[in-house]
Amino acid sequence: MPHLRNAYSRGLKALVVALSLGALSPASHALNDYHLPALGGAASSATSEEARLGRAWLRQFRAQAPQWQDPIVSDYLDTLVARLMPYSQMGNLQPITVMVDNRSLNAFAVPGGVIGINSGLFAFAEDEGAFVSVIAHELGHLSQRHYARGSARAEQTQLPAMAAMLAGMLVAASGGGDAGLAAAMGSQAALIQDQLTYSRRFEQEADRVGLQAMANAGYDPQAMVRMFAAMQRMARLQGGTPPEFLLTHPVSDSRLSDAQARASQLSIADTHTSDTLYDMMRARALLSIYRNSPQQAASRLAQEGAEEPARRYLDALIAARNGQSDRALQMIDQLATELPDYGMLPATGASLALEAQRYDDAISRSQRLLRFMPGYLPAQLVLAEAQLQRDPNAAYSLLNDITARHPENPQGFNLLAEAAGRSGHDSWGHLARAEYLQLTGRVDQGIRQLSLARDTAERENDTQALARIEQRREAFIEYRKALDDF
Repeated sequence: MPHLRNAYSRGLKALVVALSLGALSPASHALNDYHLPALGGAASSATSEEARLGRAWLRQFRAQAPQWQDPIVSDYLDTLVARLMPYSQMGNLQPITVMVDNRSLNAFAVPGGVIGINSGLFAFAEDEGAFVSVIAHELGHLSQRHYARGSARAEQTQLPAMAAMLAGMLVAASGGGDAGLAAAMGSQAALIQDQLTYSRRFEQEADRVGLQAMANAGYDPQAMVRMFAAMQRMARLQGGTPPEFLLTHPVSDSRLSDAQARASQLSIADTHTSDTLYDMMRARALLSIYRNSPQQAASRLAQEGAEEPARRYLDALIAARNGQSDRALQMIDQLATELPDYGMLPATGASLALEAQRYDDAISRSQRLLRFMPGYLPAQLVLAEAQLQRDPNAAYSLLNDITARHPENPQGFNLLAEAAGRSGHDSWGHLARAEYLQLTGRVDQGIRQLSLARDTAERENDTQALARIEQRREAFIEYRKALDDF
């Protein structure tokens, strides 16, 4: 995209600031516009410009970066973030999470409440506490408004504004920033040196907020210390080419010592950990990473001490991938009987039935789960997709509810557009397609889709649709202005 390339070329210095602040990527969940709820605590002074640019960033990111589409893992990630949020000084912000299909170790946070992880974070973090410690740290960056504070300091030295900084972050997070990153690092060595102390203070602040949040949420803060130590070992082993997360979040001996001292002073609330559940999510991540050699995922999970139910869970996923759907469903159903509190197990069964085109089975499985877990998004999405093959009107009704409650979920709008088309709601189908396009960074295409929606609504004399289309057109034009800043 020319806007992106131009902003990046203007923003090499800003990218250095982003590197020294630490956090090279995004995250998810919010209203279907760029207006965020008022923030409280340390984030209460967050500007509307941060929110506007952050949400525009997310749309550009979805258009450029390879997404890891896994509703079960996404729901798990949202649950972890929700558990940490009350203790992370975030006020009323509703964050949005995003998952990247990339095996390298990375996690990131962007102004406006976007939090993201690579699938590789699951591969590196061998237990739930270690994984949570990275999320808690990123929430610490957001709550302390480190990006806004860093860009304010940058303005004092005539550096580009936040929009250019975010553009540079987008290029790097999308996997295309290596050359530009090297150029920035080489040409701006003095500036990097000038930023180091400031950067270390930000990292320390995020560590302290994260450690306290972990303890209050029932996680052992020592897990952050273990994670830092493992990262430090990785950095030393890989020398000059550490993973992106360690470039943006360097782990020094002093930082490790400070985290150790802080963690030892904290008392833990009612302990919460679920390494069995985490190991199952890790199984899904490893299978995504080793999609061309699933047995490597199984070997690694076993070698790194995953609990036995998780190893059986991965065996079931591999069986399904090999076309053994009966065996896979039997294995999942047995696990669900043994572990009845894990809703993701029957959700997995429903998903495997859908993938095997056993639509009636997928419908009955997801409906049964939703009686016990109303609103569980992974099961709702499976049900909606299966209903597309059996009862498009039912799918349309369900997807209207899903998109109303999850207005930042592109998959929901994509399915809604299909359901609307199959059930004769043509103008609303064009509107749903427009929402999908704008959520994935293609706002101009979305505006053209709104014109099709308007023409169709006029032919159908649907005044309700016409009013909604006009309202969304105004919003889309504002979205395009925000994207133009890149």
